[in-house]
Amino acid sequence: MKSHKPYIAMAIVALGLAFLATGCSVNISTAHIKSAKLTVDKEGTQETAVFANNQTFYCIVQLANAPDDTKVKAEWTAVLVEGAAPNTKIDAAEKTVGDATITFDLTGTKPWPKGSYKVELYLNEKLDRTLIFQVK
Repeated sequence: MKSHKPYIAMAIVALGLAFLATGCSVNISTAHIKSAKLTVDKEGTQETAVFANNQTFYCIVQLANAPDDTKVKAEWTAVLVEGAAPNTKIDAAEKTVGDATITFDLTGTKPWPKGSYKVELYLNEKLDRTLIFQVK
């Protein structure tokens, strides 16, 4: 019986050379969102999933094992609210940081319509989690 080990080794070397020749890079990161919560205060002491129509929405994200060029984005959406089309994007903000606590906030210029909202959190352009909340 013939061994296939030399062929496997040659295939791995060939793939490696192909990546080098095309300028491709492999980015392996251990960065992750350790926690994320919605709060009524920027200090994060009053966690909630229900806001009054005159409150600022705060989303506090704890990032861990993150190099300094890690991108975190918060995308705010009105899912089903009075007076707006379903899934209306409200705003987005992106921050580039390392290990840190990041505070995103969204303030309205008039009272928020009652209904269901969400904030989607992206880590290096990949959706990591979605937090759902209400305005009553």
